[in-house]
Parts: sequence; C-alpha cells; structure tokens
Amino acid sequence: QVQLVESGGGLVQTGGSLRLSCLFSGIISTDIMAWYRQAPGKQLELVAQATSGASQNYDGSVKGRFAVSRDNAKNTLYLQMNNLLPEDTAVYYCNVKRDSGLGGFANYWGQGTQVTVSS
Repeated sequence: QVQLVESGGGLVQTGGSLRLSCLFSGIISTDIMAWYRQAPGKQLELVAQATSGASQNYDGSVKGRFAVSRDNAKNTLYLQMNNLLPEDTAVYYCNVKRDSGLGGFANYWGQGTQVTVSS
C-alpha cells in the first residue's frame, strides 16, 4: 500500500527558499515520483518529476529554481524551491505514478502542503 505524507510548506517572502519533503512507503523501483501543485482557481500542474533512474523533468516555470531529489535510505522525496515567486503560491502534492500493466497508470497522492509566497 502506497502512503505519502508531505511536509515543509509555509509562508515565505519573494526570493526566499523552502524545502518540501514527502515521506513515502510501499514504493517499488519502477514507480515514477513527482510533485504537483494547484493554485486557487487553477488546474493541477506538474512541477517536477523523478523517474527510477537519474532522470528528472521540470515545468518550464520552475526550471533553474526548483530541484527534485530522492533519498531512498530515508524514504523521502524532496523538492528544494529557491527564488520563490508569488506565482508559486499553491498547495503542493506528492504523487506516485505506477504502471498498472494494463496500458494505464495508477496514481497515488499525499494530502498536500500549502506554500504561500508573499510579495
């Protein structure tokens, strides 16, 4: 059973930094882990993705400012966010995508953590 628990959100000024953590369990080696966010009145969007290897993908709006990393010894996925902007304000969710073997994927979500960037 996949379980995801996020932490590390908060209020920060423009230009500040935060590090989000996602404590995970029940993950297998082929799972793809990612961070999504949803701002008020907007759709859920992919922020950063980490595959089972060293591959990482970032949304263009955060590339160069955010970094995703995974510590398997601590069962934790991180999102280091630097040079934060007001438009980064959102609820951030940890996500696991698992190949269902039927041509699709199963998605698992954490409860979310609020990030607010003041101008």
